[in-house]
Amino acid sequence: MSAEPGPLDDAALVCPEPAIGRSLVLTLDVITPIVDDPQSFGRIAAANALSDVYAMGGDPEVALSFVGVPDQVGLDVLEAILRGVTEKCHEAGVAIVGGHSIRDSEPKVGLAVVGAVETDRAWTHRRGRAGQRLVLTKPLGTGVIAQAARSGRALAEHVAEAARYMERLNREAKELGVKHGATAATDVTGFGLLGHLQHLASASQLEAVLSPEAVFVLPGAVEAAGAGLIPGGSKRNLRYVAAHLAFAERVAEPLLTVLADAQTSGGLLLAVPAENSAALVAELGEGASCIGELRAGEAGRIVFGPE
Repeated sequence: MSAEPGPLDDAALVCPEPAIGRSLVLTLDVITPIVDDPQSFGRIAAANALSDVYAMGGDPEVALSFVGVPDQVGLDVLEAILRGVTEKCHEAGVAIVGGHSIRDSEPKVGLAVVGAVETDRAWTHRRGRAGQRLVLTKPLGTGVIAQAARSGRALAEHVAEAARYMERLNREAKELGVKHGATAATDVTGFGLLGHLQHLASASQLEAVLSPEAVFVLPGAVEAAGAGLIPGGSKRNLRYVAAHLAFAERVAEPLLTVLADAQTSGGLLLAVPAENSAALVAELGEGASCIGELRAGEAGRIVFGPE
């Protein structure tokens, strides 16, 4: 079976030589600062961009860097940002082979990444199967934590914990997903968990059952959402997905907001055989959870279980 990406998959698949059975995985991602430390910002930006290749089941290989900085940003800050980008790419085994920098009104950092995947094994949104379990590999809440930090109302330890997860590559999650038979995946980023899950379920012509209490959430995230410290993108996400939710009234509003929270460098959402899900979560360790399942039903509907 050849790869057939869905309309909202995480990266493009290009198969220039079908006979060799491998496809190129192409993606581009740029973010603005989500933490104050410039080197950490660089690490997060790189992990965020590389994640799209992992979300297709592939391995990133080479990248082009992009950085935009205001005139008032010193070269020492720029150097620290690029050091962070380079550090994370080195960890991933990715060569930075070029790039571009511009003066801009606010800092922006990202990568254009080229990777590869075996065509028949590519994780596209269309390849979810009824009966599979849904495994999330990182906690949620980076968006509301960042909003709280911008408002001066976040605890330093909560920001540090969010940054620690954002800096974590999704490489191991990809490798374990392959080991345990994942067939479909996405990374949880700008559309939030609910938006990305809806895309995957819709493309697979299935509905999803989600257990909100099973989802790991970053310390301070629910409290920040309850205090109204919610990014505009997260509010839009909830409006975007609202028509596809069933029994949303069962979920407390702050937690529902976190489930729709726009993430930076979030985890992978993996669709795996039910019999493999517990072992996968155990091997993933800290921050991972089995949060629901795919089943036959209304394509793209998300049911907050149990019904």
